[in-house]
Amino acid sequence: MKLDSSKTVLVTGATGGLGVYLVRELAKFGVNQALIAFPGVELPPLQKEMENTGIKAFYLVADLRERKERERVFEEVRKEFGRIDILINNAGVEFTAPYDVLSEDEIATVLSVNLEAPMMLSRLVIPEMLERRCGHIVNMSSLAGKSGPAYQEPYAATKAALIGFTTSLRATYRGTGVSASVICPGFVEAGIYARAKESAGCPAPAVLGTIRPEAVARAVVRAIQKDKPQVIVNKWPVRPLFAMAELFPSFGAWLTRFTGAHKFFKRVYEAQRKPKPKVDE
Repeated sequence: MKLDSSKTVLVTGATGGLGVYLVRELAKFGVNQALIAFPGVELPPLQKEMENTGIKAFYLVADLRERKERERVFEEVRKEFGRIDILINNAGVEFTAPYDVLSEDEIATVLSVNLEAPMMLSRLVIPEMLERRCGHIVNMSSLAGKSGPAYQEPYAATKAALIGFTTSLRATYRGTGVSASVICPGFVEAGIYARAKESAGCPAPAVLGTIRPEAVARAVVRAIQKDKPQVIVNKWPVRPLFAMAELFPSFGAWLTRFTGAHKFFKRVYEAQRKPKPKVDE
């Protein structure tokens, strides 16, 4: 899909650590932007920053855990722009803790924000995309969805589900002009990882390294422009390793232990003592 001033993109989690970089990268192409976040205190200055670049920007504070809020977002953005050409499901929540320590409400929060909201927002935008025979959905997953690190059960489960959801969307709507991409970053130097690093007092495992948020934002643009099914963004090439892990699950389990991801998240949990939500708005 070509990105230009005739297109409108809806970005959830717009003011989160990664969201701001996504918004700024998209602004380079002149696309109109609907910025969604919760609690959204940084939305007004972000909207002004975008409008200063010459694009039209609109913002909404919305709690995507709520069905009525998701529907409101859809209706308000359509009212403002007339159409939604691109949906970027970027909002995400993470709790770092042993699974048995998490409350049912905490687990439900991760499921609703990370998975239910992307699926339901996609369901809302697809019919009109089909009418125009043009549209693209981007789901922000994570390498956690491929490796399943310790202390990350709900987060890893939702990110793995987004990969499967995206694959099915592409198959269902092949040839209609509507498509989808999933982005799988490693440790991004912003948002969730930045806060986890601060809590743990140590960086990400050296074997995996970290990536700049600008690189992830460029990957999103590339996925839209070239209709990429999946883009892995990491400091070192890891796709062959994950392919091996699929063939040999025992190797995959060993690989995740070897990278030090389990130990990193254990340190984050121990540093926090009491689990607290890590939110990319």
